[in-house]
Amino acid sequence: MITFSHVYKTYRGANFRECHALRDVSLEVEKGEFIFLTGPSGAGKTTLFRLLSAFDRPSSGAASVLGYDIGKLTASELPAFRRRIGVVFQDFKLLRDRTIFENVALPLQVLGESSAGIERRVHECLDQVGLANRRDDLPELLSGGEQQRVAIARAIVHRPGLLIADEPTGNLDAAMAQEIMALFERANAQGTTLFIATHDHGLVQQSGKRVVNIRAGSITRGAKTESEDQWLRV
Repeated sequence: MITFSHVYKTYRGANFRECHALRDVSLEVEKGEFIFLTGPSGAGKTTLFRLLSAFDRPSSGAASVLGYDIGKLTASELPAFRRRIGVVFQDFKLLRDRTIFENVALPLQVLGESSAGIERRVHECLDQVGLANRRDDLPELLSGGEQQRVAIARAIVHRPGLLIADEPTGNLDAAMAQEIMALFERANAQGTTLFIATHDHGLVQQSGKRVVNIRAGSITRGAKTESEDQWLRV
């Protein structure tokens, strides 16, 4: 499903010095796993997610996601790859000139689903996130928490093989955070592999899910090594 082997991501910093955003990252994730990614700000979480979603490429090492070699993805292969993943960005990235319904429907339209199928699935997802009555509103009329729920609905509407979420409960109260996690659990139960970055340690501890911790670009916990028979968990 996901295999990283000795992956580095290197940028040119001040005075043209190399800066490693990721350092020798080796990681294995099986199909259908539910992973929490933890670590301080600047640790490399966003860089890891950019590689997982092929918005960036490794500087060295091998990265495979959903059977695709991320370092060798061609422009013609990218659309097919992206159709198999869902992404929840921290800044939502909603289309401001489209209604909530239209935002959530977009992945299904790209897949060529029928109008009836789109109507049914979008209504189902908006109902799940508690926004069915806001379907005709524009994003600017919603609160930050409501916009985040729209972003989550859009990410799960096409039942992706891999869902990547960056702080998906960050702007939500505790009750809504639990409801959103229930949505993720449901998607996971249907076969979607989840990779969720969070600073909410209480949420992580309650879940009992596998945890991957990253610090200074290196995975310090939760990566499977040759000497480990079990995944490290909280």
